[in-house]
Amino acid sequence: MPEAKPNSAGLPWWRYGLVWLIIGGPAVVVVAGIATFVIAVRSPDPLVPHDSYRFGPEAQQAAAARGKAMLPAQQGRNHAASPEPVR
Repeated sequence: MPEAKPNSAGLPWWRYGLVWLIIGGPAVVVVAGIATFVIAVRSPDPLVPHDSYRFGPEAQQAAAARGKAMLPAQQGRNHAASPEPVR
């Protein structure tokens, strides 16, 4: 069995770059996981409409009612995006 060489530089363990490379990989993953968790908690996914499971005429009527309710918002959005008239 070969003998282990003593530390020729006499440096403490934290002075070696390879140690920080090995410690840094998992540390970056932990920080990214925490950041992902914070983003997921602060901005949850939007909810699906309650009646989205229905098919047939009732669903079409409900969609038409939602469409009529959104009409003023769509007109305002389209008006805001239109260019100024040339005089």
